[in-house]
Amino acid sequence: MPGAGKSTAGRHLAHALDVPFIDTDHEIERRIGCSIRSFFEREGEAAFRDLEQEVVCELVQREPHVIATGGGTVLREANRRALREGSTVLYLRATPEELFRRLRHDTHRPLLQVADPLRKLRDLYRDRDPLYRETAQFVIDTGRPSVASLVNMVLMQLELAGLVDPNQVPSSVLPRQPRTPT
Repeated sequence: MPGAGKSTAGRHLAHALDVPFIDTDHEIERRIGCSIRSFFEREGEAAFRDLEQEVVCELVQREPHVIATGGGTVLREANRRALREGSTVLYLRATPEELFRRLRHDTHRPLLQVADPLRKLRDLYRDRDPLYRETAQFVIDTGRPSVASLVNMVLMQLELAGLVDPNQVPSSVLPRQPRTPT
């Protein structure tokens, strides 16, 4: 969902794993030479989704890296399939109310420039949550943790699944956990 923390957490996760980070929205803006909002207004959602699909299909074929996708990427079956088959997908789940709290002053997300953005977020969540769940191998409830805590939760899931070697993650990137007396 928009505002779930994909870009922020993704950037930190990539740093922790020492791999490149790519935000599909930034990649799209680089290619079109303008903001997504401008492109969206000028060309429409269908043209944007076509370009997004092209970018996703290219990115999942690259060497290991962390990708943050746009919130609507899952709307196309081709994107869901490419992500599922070509990568490990994490769904950072947050309630519409939490997303609204984070995004209430945002003026850059075209789909939220409506009279009632909370209602729009609820509608998006209702429609997209099943698609996110279908696509993701892992669902991480974000709530209100710090970025470091969220990245640690992601790393723990990846470690438990055998996808990340805990010895390869530099401890200086992650905050130390308090020790409990034994």
